[in-house]
Amino acid sequence: MTLKKEKESIRKSIYDKLFKEGQSLRPNGDYGKIPDFKGKDLAARLLASTDEWKQSKTIFCSPDSAQIPVRCLALKENKNLIMASPNLEHGYLYLEGNQLNGKEKEASTKEGAFKHCSKFFDFGGVESFGIAIDMLVEGSVGVDRLGNRIGKGKGFADREIEDLFNKGLIDENTPLVSTIHPFQLVEHVPMEEHDMKLNMIVSTDEIIKI
Repeated sequence: MTLKKEKESIRKSIYDKLFKEGQSLRPNGDYGKIPDFKGKDLAARLLASTDEWKQSKTIFCSPDSAQIPVRCLALKENKNLIMASPNLEHGYLYLEGNQLNGKEKEASTKEGAFKHCSKFFDFGGVESFGIAIDMLVEGSVGVDRLGNRIGKGKGFADREIEDLFNKGLIDENTPLVSTIHPFQLVEHVPMEEHDMKLNMIVSTDEIIKI
Protein backbone atom coordinates (compact mmCIF):
# COMPACT_ATOMS: atom_id res chain seq x y z
CA MET A 1 0.00 0.00 0.00
CA THR A 2 1.34 3.44 -0.91
CA LEU A 3 1.70 6.13 1.74
CA LYS A 4 -1.11 8.12 0.14
CA LYS A 5 -3.46 5.13 0.21
CA GLU A 6 -2.49 4.34 3.80
CA LYS A 7 -3.36 7.87 4.86
CA GLU A 8 -6.67 7.70 2.99
CA SER A 9 -7.47 4.42 4.71
CA ILE A 10 -6.83 6.00 8.13
CA ARG A 11 -8.99 9.01 7.26
CA LYS A 12 -11.86 6.80 6.08
CA SER A 13 -11.76 4.62 9.18
CA ILE A 14 -11.92 7.71 11.42
CA TYR A 15 -14.70 9.34 9.40
CA ASP A 16 -16.66 6.07 9.42
CA LYS A 17 -16.30 5.56 13.17
CA LEU A 18 -17.29 9.12 14.07
CA PHE A 19 -20.33 8.92 11.78
CA LYS A 20 -21.50 5.44 12.74
CA GLU A 21 -21.09 6.11 16.47
CA GLY A 22 -22.97 9.41 16.21
CA GLN A 23 -19.99 11.52 17.28
CA SER A 24 -19.96 13.87 14.28
CA LEU A 25 -21.90 17.12 14.51
CA ARG A 26 -22.46 17.05 10.74
CA PRO A 27 -25.60 15.14 9.64
CA ASN A 28 -23.77 13.43 6.77
CA GLY A 29 -20.45 12.93 8.53
CA ASP A 30 -17.12 14.70 8.15
CA TYR A 31 -15.89 13.05 4.95
CA GLY A 32 -13.24 15.22 3.31
CA LYS A 33 -13.19 17.69 6.20
CA ILE A 34 -11.62 18.21 9.61
CA PRO A 35 -14.08 16.40 11.92
CA ASP A 36 -16.52 18.61 13.80
CA PHE A 37 -16.91 16.34 16.78
CA LYS A 38 -19.18 16.09 19.80
CA GLY A 39 -17.28 17.17 22.89
CA LYS A 40 -15.20 19.85 21.16
CA ASP A 41 -16.09 22.22 24.03
CA LEU A 42 -14.69 19.71 26.54
CA ALA A 43 -11.42 19.45 24.59
CA ALA A 44 -11.14 23.24 24.44
CA ARG A 45 -11.70 23.60 28.18
CA LEU A 46 -9.13 20.89 28.89
CA LEU A 47 -6.62 22.73 26.70
CA ALA A 48 -7.40 25.95 28.57
CA SER A 49 -6.49 24.22 31.84
CA THR A 50 -2.85 23.70 30.77
CA ASP A 51 0.01 25.93 31.88
CA GLU A 52 0.98 26.43 28.24
CA TRP A 53 -2.41 27.96 27.50
CA LYS A 54 -2.48 30.07 30.64
CA GLN A 55 0.93 31.52 29.80
CA SER A 56 -0.08 32.37 26.23
CA LYS A 57 -1.05 35.89 25.23
CA THR A 58 -1.47 35.24 21.49
CA ILE A 59 -2.97 32.04 20.08
CA PHE A 60 -2.81 31.02 16.43
CA CYS A 61 -5.70 28.76 15.38
CA SER A 62 -6.97 27.08 12.24
CA PRO A 63 -10.46 28.09 11.01
CA ASP A 64 -12.00 24.63 11.45
CA SER A 65 -15.41 24.25 13.09
CA ALA A 66 -14.02 21.87 15.72
CA GLN A 67 -11.75 24.66 16.99
CA ILE A 68 -14.51 27.28 17.42
CA PRO A 69 -14.55 26.72 21.23
CA VAL A 70 -10.75 27.15 21.32
CA ARG A 71 -11.01 30.47 19.52
CA CYS A 72 -13.94 31.57 21.67
CA LEU A 73 -12.14 30.79 24.94
CA ALA A 74 -9.03 32.63 23.77
CA LEU A 75 -11.04 35.75 22.98
CA LYS A 76 -13.10 35.53 26.21
CA GLU A 77 -9.83 35.40 28.15
CA ASN A 78 -8.75 38.60 26.37
CA LYS A 79 -6.04 36.80 24.44
CA ASN A 80 -5.11 37.89 20.94
CA LEU A 81 -6.15 35.46 18.21
CA ILE A 82 -4.56 34.94 14.81
CA MET A 83 -6.76 32.78 12.60
CA ALA A 84 -5.81 31.40 9.23
CA SER A 85 -8.46 32.33 6.68
CA PRO A 86 -10.20 29.35 5.00
CA ASN A 87 -7.85 27.85 2.38
CA LEU A 88 -5.46 30.74 3.19
CA GLU A 89 -7.23 32.82 0.54
CA HIS A 90 -7.03 35.96 2.68
CA GLY A 91 -3.91 35.16 4.67
CA TYR A 92 -4.31 35.55 8.43
CA LEU A 93 -6.87 37.44 10.50
CA TYR A 94 -5.90 39.18 13.75
CA LEU A 95 -8.45 39.65 16.53
CA GLU A 96 -7.97 41.31 19.91
CA GLY A 97 -10.03 39.78 22.70
CA ASN A 98 -10.08 42.95 24.77
CA GLN A 99 -11.74 44.86 21.91
CA LEU A 100 -14.76 42.61 21.36
CA ASN A 101 -17.05 43.71 24.19
CA GLY A 102 -19.23 40.59 24.42
CA LYS A 103 -18.93 39.63 20.73
CA GLU A 104 -16.37 36.87 21.38
CA LYS A 105 -18.69 34.01 20.39
CA GLU A 106 -19.58 35.63 17.09
CA ALA A 107 -15.95 36.52 16.40
CA SER A 108 -14.88 32.91 16.93
CA THR A 109 -16.79 31.78 13.79
CA LYS A 110 -15.34 32.08 10.29
CA GLU A 111 -17.82 34.76 9.26
CA GLY A 112 -17.56 36.64 12.54
CA ALA A 113 -13.76 36.64 12.44
CA PHE A 114 -13.82 38.59 9.18
CA LYS A 115 -16.31 41.05 10.68
CA HIS A 116 -14.36 41.68 13.88
CA CYS A 117 -10.71 41.30 12.88
CA SER A 118 -8.56 44.38 13.33
CA LYS A 119 -5.81 43.43 10.86
CA PHE A 120 -5.03 41.10 7.96
CA PHE A 121 -1.59 39.59 7.41
CA ASP A 122 -0.32 38.07 4.19
CA PHE A 123 0.56 34.41 3.82
CA GLY A 124 4.07 33.85 2.48
CA GLY A 125 6.88 36.34 2.15
CA VAL A 126 9.41 37.13 4.85
CA GLU A 127 7.72 40.00 6.66
CA SER A 128 6.82 39.35 10.29
CA PHE A 129 3.63 40.41 12.06
CA GLY A 130 5.63 41.95 14.87
CA ILE A 131 3.51 39.78 17.18
CA ALA A 132 4.78 36.79 19.16
CA ILE A 133 2.72 33.61 18.81
CA ASP A 134 2.68 31.64 22.07
CA MET A 135 0.62 28.63 20.96
CA LEU A 136 -0.51 27.17 17.65
CA VAL A 137 -3.70 25.07 17.42
CA GLU A 138 -4.54 23.04 14.31
CA GLY A 139 -7.42 20.79 13.42
CA SER A 140 -6.60 17.20 12.51
CA VAL A 141 -8.29 14.15 11.05
CA GLY A 142 -6.01 11.66 12.77
CA VAL A 143 -3.12 11.75 15.25
CA ASP A 144 -0.94 9.30 17.13
CA ARG A 145 0.80 9.51 20.50
CA LEU A 146 4.11 10.48 18.89
CA GLY A 147 2.62 13.71 17.56
CA ASN A 148 2.23 12.56 13.98
CA ARG A 149 -0.91 13.98 12.33
CA ILE A 150 -2.87 13.88 9.13
CA GLY A 151 -5.27 16.54 7.99
CA LYS A 152 -7.85 16.33 5.25
CA GLY A 153 -5.13 16.01 2.62
CA LYS A 154 -4.86 19.58 1.33
CA GLY A 155 -1.69 20.48 3.25
CA PHE A 156 -2.94 23.78 4.68
CA ALA A 157 -1.74 23.13 8.25
CA ASP A 158 1.75 22.20 7.07
CA ARG A 159 1.89 25.34 4.92
CA GLU A 160 0.74 27.54 7.80
CA ILE A 161 3.25 26.07 10.24
CA GLU A 162 6.12 26.33 7.74
CA ASP A 163 5.22 29.94 6.94
CA LEU A 164 5.12 30.90 10.63
CA PHE A 165 8.49 29.18 11.18
CA ASN A 166 9.94 31.10 8.23
CA LYS A 167 8.61 34.37 9.66
CA GLY A 168 10.24 33.56 13.00
CA LEU A 169 6.89 33.69 14.78
CA ILE A 170 7.11 30.15 16.12
CA ASP A 171 10.04 27.85 16.85
CA GLU A 172 10.69 24.33 18.11
CA ASN A 173 9.61 25.38 21.61
CA THR A 174 6.18 26.69 20.57
CA PRO A 175 3.33 24.39 21.64
CA LEU A 176 1.85 22.88 18.45
CA VAL A 177 -1.52 21.55 19.52
CA SER A 178 -4.54 19.74 18.11
CA THR A 179 -7.89 19.25 19.83
CA ILE A 180 -9.57 15.97 18.86
CA HIS A 181 -12.22 13.37 19.64
CA PRO A 182 -10.74 10.17 21.15
CA PHE A 183 -11.76 8.30 17.95
CA GLN A 184 -9.20 10.43 16.08
CA LEU A 185 -6.32 9.02 18.12
CA VAL A 186 -4.90 6.03 16.26
CA GLU A 187 -1.98 3.67 16.79
CA HIS A 188 0.20 4.99 13.98
CA VAL A 189 0.07 7.85 11.48
CA PRO A 190 2.58 7.57 8.59
CA MET A 191 4.52 10.76 7.95
CA GLU A 192 6.15 12.33 4.92
CA GLU A 193 9.20 14.59 5.01
CA HIS A 194 7.16 17.81 4.79
CA ASP A 195 4.65 16.80 7.48
CA MET A 196 4.81 18.79 10.71
CA LYS A 197 4.57 17.05 14.10
CA LEU A 198 2.49 18.13 17.07
CA ASN A 199 3.90 18.35 20.58
CA MET A 200 0.55 18.40 22.40
CA ILE A 201 -2.74 16.60 21.72
CA VAL A 202 -5.89 17.33 23.71
CA SER A 203 -8.95 15.10 23.43
CA THR A 204 -12.22 15.32 25.34
CA ASP A 205 -10.69 13.45 28.27
CA GLU A 206 -6.90 13.46 27.93
CA ILE A 207 -3.88 15.73 27.52
CA ILE A 208 -0.95 14.14 25.68
CA LYS A 209 2.34 16.03 25.78
CA ILE A 210 5.05 14.80 23.42
